[in-house]
Amino acid sequence: MAIKDWPAEERPREKLLQRGAGALTDAELLAIFLRTGTAGKSAVDLARELLDSFGSLKTLLDADQSQFCQGHGLGSAKYAQLQAVLEMARRHFKEVLQRGDALKNPDITRAYLSAQLRGYSYEVFACLFLDNQNRVIQLDELFRGTLDSASVYPREVAKQALHHNASAVIFAHNHPSGVAEPSQADRFITDKLKQALALFDIRVLDHFIIGDGQPYSFAEHGLI
Repeated sequence: MAIKDWPAEERPREKLLQRGAGALTDAELLAIFLRTGTAGKSAVDLARELLDSFGSLKTLLDADQSQFCQGHGLGSAKYAQLQAVLEMARRHFKEVLQRGDALKNPDITRAYLSAQLRGYSYEVFACLFLDNQNRVIQLDELFRGTLDSASVYPREVAKQALHHNASAVIFAHNHPSGVAEPSQADRFITDKLKQALALFDIRVLDHFIIGDGQPYSFAEHGLI
């Protein structure tokens, strides 16, 4: 049965308009993006098939062009469209943070950092530099490493913070393994960075670890 023949309250687009995007499943959200299905399959059926094939929505979104285009019903045009949507989301999060206090938008901060750092197959250490009202000045990816580690140098972090005239910082790095739990090395370098930046009266507000699911917050776990 075609989606247009479904009850109105079950159609993904109408459901979104009536109840909000949060009420939709991953398959329903993907179906709206796909817009149409294929012969004998509705857009929702195709979306479910793609999610099964890729394993999750995150894996689909993280796929490079070659991997993405292997999906049934997908191609370079859809890939370009998806990348445009993801980039618009990143820019939206950044604009919201630049307008207001980053500490008053913890969910947006998490979403912004996740959008920037997800998908890397190696570790990336980034720093969100903030002004004296905790508004975003700049997000810089400072260090890149291997599959499970990245060397971080406090001197370079301090140098960049002074360059931006930052009053506070939020650190973030990804775990390609998907496990968003801090290692002893993560705790050690966070303390070392905090001590180094304190010499310049620059506050360390948080350190997020980006993996699968919800990012880990050092501040929320009493580690800052």
